[in-house]
Amino acid sequence: MGFNLPELLRQTLQGIENLGTIGAIAFILVYVIATVAFIPGTILTLGAGVVYGAIFGSIYVFIGATLGATAAFLVGRYLARGWVAKKIAGNQKFQAIDEAVGKEGFKIVLLTRLSPIFPFSLLNYAFSITQVSLKDYFLGSVGMLPGTIMYVYLGSLAGSLATLSSSDRPTNSTVVWIIRIVGFMATVTVTLYVTRIARKALAKL
Repeated sequence: MGFNLPELLRQTLQGIENLGTIGAIAFILVYVIATVAFIPGTILTLGAGVVYGAIFGSIYVFIGATLGATAAFLVGRYLARGWVAKKIAGNQKFQAIDEAVGKEGFKIVLLTRLSPIFPFSLLNYAFSITQVSLKDYFLGSVGMLPGTIMYVYLGSLAGSLATLSSSDRPTNSTVVWIIRIVGFMATVTVTLYVTRIARKALAKL
């Protein structure tokens, strides 16, 4: 019998579903741990919609994701810098904007959070070895909010947590297309913005 991570996360959600305030705190802690441990948060995000509804689910996921991202950033900056450097070695995009991101950190973090092409977990650690300040990084996390609300809403459409571990996950064509359009626009914007900053930084070398 193999290890089934989605099923484990679903069972965790079931365990905290009826714990009230304690359950909400437990959910946030689980989300933080999952983020630091590179565990995809899709099931947790959708599950929050089932357990807590669209509004409170979005709040809890956003808190968990922000705290988790900040924890990963601090781990990468102070405890695992060498490992992170090897993980993103050869990624010219991060190397080219390292100096510039110290000045335009908030804007870059914000835009990359809005864009789906940047993997959430890796991005947390990648930013940790750039010159972006903790303040700009933390504030830029607000860019996660639109996607968080949309995915939690999709989760709220599910009838039960069991749906989240099956192939019959909740869908809403309008919401899905909104996510795609917002993500595409953010991707184009961040690509053009980062390219411009990188050129300026390289021109000074």
